[in-house]
Amino acid sequence: MLRRKPTRLELKLDDIEEFESVRKELESRRKQRDEGEVAAGGEEAAAIGALGTEHKSREQLINDRIGYKPQPKAGGRTAHFGTFEF
Repeated sequence: MLRRKPTRLELKLDDIEEFESVRKELESRRKQRDEGEVAAGGEEAAAIGALGTEHKSREQLINDRIGYKPQPKAGGRTAHFGTFEF
């Protein structure tokens, strides 16, 4: 296979303008989505507070859903050496 020299890409003013317009569009969509989530989050928090349920972290909710009950790790010498005496 013949190797050819790398092709040079030239950036034009139109390309930069198009990039800026697309970036602004995406930022405006993101702001609208974030504002919507904040408003919806406030409503959800009020609904949860009204129900009187206790607050659980995301990790705890996932553990409850999959049935995982983490056991605390034992610390100290016996965890490493068992019941041997030195």
